[in-house]
Amino acid sequence: MTAQTPKEQIANTVLSMSPPSDLPLQEQLDILKDQVYKLMPEDAAKESQKTLESLVNSGMVEKALKENNLAPDFTLPNALNQRVTLSHLLEQGPVVLVFYRGGWCPFCNLELRAYQKLLPAFQALGVTLVALSPMLPDHSLTTAEKQHLAFPVLSDVGNQVARQFGLVFQMDEQTRKRRARLGGANLPEYNGDDSWEVPIPGTFLIDQSRTIRLAFVDADITRRLEPSIVLARLKELKGESE
Repeated sequence: MTAQTPKEQIANTVLSMSPPSDLPLQEQLDILKDQVYKLMPEDAAKESQKTLESLVNSGMVEKALKENNLAPDFTLPNALNQRVTLSHLLEQGPVVLVFYRGGWCPFCNLELRAYQKLLPAFQALGVTLVALSPMLPDHSLTTAEKQHLAFPVLSDVGNQVARQFGLVFQMDEQTRKRRARLGGANLPEYNGDDSWEVPIPGTFLIDQSRTIRLAFVDADITRRLEPSIVLARLKELKGESE
């Protein structure tokens, strides 16, 4: 029997979890984080933690758009290569934008599944959920199918929209080499360019005037906003407008 690579072990660990879990999203992410680090070689785990700490301490979160800022309008292709425009979606009601790194990121996949689980609750409030990553449409389609997502998954190729939201950073050379050593995803293949740029995860609730009413950005890729918090904020806003 062929021994599994670290990448295969990590992937199988993620798949062995039972989605959708009744645990809060962050608890799921914390469990996954522990499992991932245990599967990585000790030196790689230490390097990864150091890189993460450096990103958290970089101050880039301060540059991201915040509550009460105006969200930029944009048009991007969905997983079927159909054009989707934010302002058109807002004609129907508020929009929740979820920026994720890519379908190769197990933390992102847990987050997307958590939103899918609560999709009926968002729809009941007249809200459109939208996920964005720099992946090419074909890879976005693969993610949507694998995670059984019933909301739009858009391709922000070149991170054009993520850049306007202040979320983009470039993976350094050490991170690239570590990913290659561990058999990590080939980002140029997924994203269609060799920039090695990805967004830090961010979630934005945007009202029909394009005003950001809730913003969550964390440079720690293992930290995400609970979908239930977004729902609670939506209900608050609905109460204010009645």
